Amino acid sequence: VQLQASGGGLVQAGGSLRLSCAASRRTFSNNGMGWFRQVPGKEREFVSAISWSGSSTYYADSVKGRFTISRDNAKNTLYLEMNSLKPEDTAVYYCAAGRYGSARSELSEYHYWGQGTLVTVSS
Repeated sequence: VQLQASGGGLVQAGGSLRLSCAASRRTFSNNGMGWFRQVPGKEREFVSAISWSGSSTYYADSVKGRFTISRDNAKNTLYLEMNSLKPEDTAVYYCAAGRYGSARSELSEYHYWGQGTLVTVSS
């Protein structure tokens, strides 16, 4: 599975961005998917995850109520709608395909990763 993340950019605090992650294979529809982010010098951290069907979602406390994860299995695409962005949301965002169909928060539960897209939130 190849994953291509896009949609990052520079936005002011309080603004919004929508990230997309295009998958190359139909097995996308069988996998739980996730978004993670990483700041230089820090460990990659969980942001959000969604089950294969989209019926179950999971968010880090830091983004709950501001970010929304979704997927379109017909288009093999994962999304992350980010609202009310804060400077502390600045990071490289990665999409990942899970080993299982459920929504998981641990990095070890994911075996395919996209290349990352940079989100910068100015104050």
